[in-house]
Amino acid sequence: MAPKSKFNKDQIIEVAFEIARTEGIGGITIRKVADKLGSSIAPIYVNFKDVDELIQEVVNKTFEVNRQLIKEQNTGYPFRDIGAASLKFAKEYSALFRDLVIKQNDYINNLEQDEDMLVEMMKQDPTLESFSDEELRTILLKMRIFQIGLSIMVANELLPDDFDEGKMMHMLGSTASDIITAAHMRKGKNASKEQEDQNER
Repeated sequence: MAPKSKFNKDQIIEVAFEIARTEGIGGITIRKVADKLGSSIAPIYVNFKDVDELIQEVVNKTFEVNRQLIKEQNTGYPFRDIGAASLKFAKEYSALFRDLVIKQNDYINNLEQDEDMLVEMMKQDPTLESFSDEELRTILLKMRIFQIGLSIMVANELLPDDFDEGKMMHMLGSTASDIITAAHMRKGKNASKEQEDQNER
């Protein structure tokens, strides 16, 4: 009798991730993962108590992939890099993007941790250095609202045929610039008003 094939946890997650990449989260089943591995379901249940635990690991891996895409941009302007990575993720992992961003789900439980990481990255952006953490979170939220809308259009192929990556990046950059400029103007007005109030006292 041939020895049973052994698969470690990371290999199982990788196969499940590839299934999710093409079929979405709903495509992950223990049987399908086992078939892709050329194995029985036993090795999977040794590592995961059920399919939900495996799916959560796939979601965690998805966040790791997204973080890696951000690091790969590396233009020196982290705020731009965050947006560019989101568009790239929506294009290359459209099934996962639709499942995790568009559909309501119970699997995303580390968004706050990711937001903390993004705010820390934004602090390295020279155009954002004068803002507090709270102000940066507001700027990030505004940019995310735009970027998710654009990413949804990318993932669902809703953009005009001639709207290539260059045009997407130009729109993303100009929108980011508009949001930052408006934030600087608002901050300047608030500072002027505070100064006027102090002078009146």
